[in-house]
Amino acid sequence: MHPSLIDLSTGRVERLLEALDRPQDRMGRVIHVAGTNGKGSTTAFLRAMAEAAGLTVHVLTSPHLVRFSERIRIAGTLIGDDALSQRIDEVEAANAGEPISFFEITTALAFHAFAQVPADLCVIEVGLGGRFDATNVFAAPAVSVITPVDYDHLEMLGPELRKIAWEKAGVIKPGRPVVSARQLPDGEAVIKVEAKTLGAPLTLMGRDFDAWDDRGRLIVQTGERLLDLPPPGLLGAHQFANAGLAVAALLAFDDDRIDDAAMGRGVAGVAWPGRFHRLTKGPLADMARATDLWIDGAHNPHAGHALADACARLSARDGRPVTLITGMLGRKDATGFFAAFADLAPRVLTTGFNSPSATPAETLAEAAMSQGLDAQTADGVEEALRRALDTEGPVPHIVICGSLHFIGDVLALSPETWPS
Repeated sequence: MHPSLIDLSTGRVERLLEALDRPQDRMGRVIHVAGTNGKGSTTAFLRAMAEAAGLTVHVLTSPHLVRFSERIRIAGTLIGDDALSQRIDEVEAANAGEPISFFEITTALAFHAFAQVPADLCVIEVGLGGRFDATNVFAAPAVSVITPVDYDHLEMLGPELRKIAWEKAGVIKPGRPVVSARQLPDGEAVIKVEAKTLGAPLTLMGRDFDAWDDRGRLIVQTGERLLDLPPPGLLGAHQFANAGLAVAALLAFDDDRIDDAAMGRGVAGVAWPGRFHRLTKGPLADMARATDLWIDGAHNPHAGHALADACARLSARDGRPVTLITGMLGRKDATGFFAAFADLAPRVLTTGFNSPSATPAETLAEAAMSQGLDAQTADGVEEALRRALDTEGPVPHIVICGSLHFIGDVLALSPETWPS
C-alpha cells in the first residue's frame, strides 16, 4: 500500500489520523520514548512501574517478535484477534486506499484502538528516528524520553551522530518536560540546544539525576530525592541505567499514585522478552539442558558493549566460557558489534534466518574474525546450538543474539516461548 519500504514523514499518518477523528487527542497522557538503544526496556520499566501503582496503561512497541499483536497492549493486555480484526477494518476504511506504510497504518491502528478504552497513561515507543517518525504527532506529551543515542540506521538517520541526535530530539515539544539518558557529547549538545530552543525543561542523566548499582540495589539520585529500589528484573548492568531513566521520567510525569513502593515492585517485576532473558522452555531450551541459554536482541556497537559486559559477568561467576550464536540483518554494523567482544573472546557461530535482508552467515563470520574472534558458520540456529554444546572443555554459557527478527524466529519455534 506504499511506494517505498520506509519513508520518514508524518504527512500520511496525520491524514489518516484526521480521518479517524484524531485518536491521538483522546488517548490520555502520553510518555513518548525515542533513542537508539534501550527504548524497549525503558518502555517496559515505565509500564511495569505504572501498573504496579494501579494505573491503566496502553503501550505501543516495535518490532513484534512472533505475533503482530505484541505491538499493541491495551490496558495491560495484548490486543485480541477479534478487536484487532475490527480495528483493521475501520482503519483501512478510513484510509480509503491511499498510500500508507506498514508502520504508519500500524501506528494509526494502535492509536485508534487506544482511544476506545480509557487509560491513565499511554507509553509510545518511536519506531525509527523521532522527528519524522509516524508516532511523532503529539503536540504536548506529558513527558518525552530520549534513551542513549548512538550509531544505527545510518542509511536513514546518519551518518553523523549529531544528525542522528537531531532526529531523536524531534520528540521534544515546546514547554513539555524531556528526560534524557546519559549521552555522548555530540548527542548531548544537540538535545540541549533543542530543549532550550523549545523552552522544554530538560532533566539530563549525569547532570540532574543519576542511577547506579549499589551492591545489587538500584539507586536513583535526583536533586531532591534518593530512591533505594530493588535490582531491575532485566539482567545486565545497562538495565540499571534504563530503569533509572524510567524512574526519572515517571517523576516528571508526576502522578501521586506512583510512589517509591510501586516503583520498586515494577522495577523488580518487569518482563521484556528477547532482551537478555534466559530461555527455559521450548525445543532449544530442551537441547541445552546442560547449560544456560540466553537470548538478546543486541545488533549494533552500543548494544554490543552492553551485551559483552553482561556476558563477561556470566563468565566471571564460574569461569565458564561464552559462545555466541548470531544472526543479523544486512544493514547492521556487524564489525562494530563484534569489536565489543574483543576482550571476552567468545566462540562465535553465525547463521542466517528467515529474512531476505539477513546477513549471510559467511559475511557475519568474516566480520567476527576481523575482530580476532574464533568464528564458524552454521546452517540454522539448531545446528549452531548443537555445535556450541559439542565441546571438550567446560560447557559454555550460550547466548543467541543479533537482530530482533532473528530472536523472533527463535521464540516462534514453540508456543511456549511466544511473548504474552
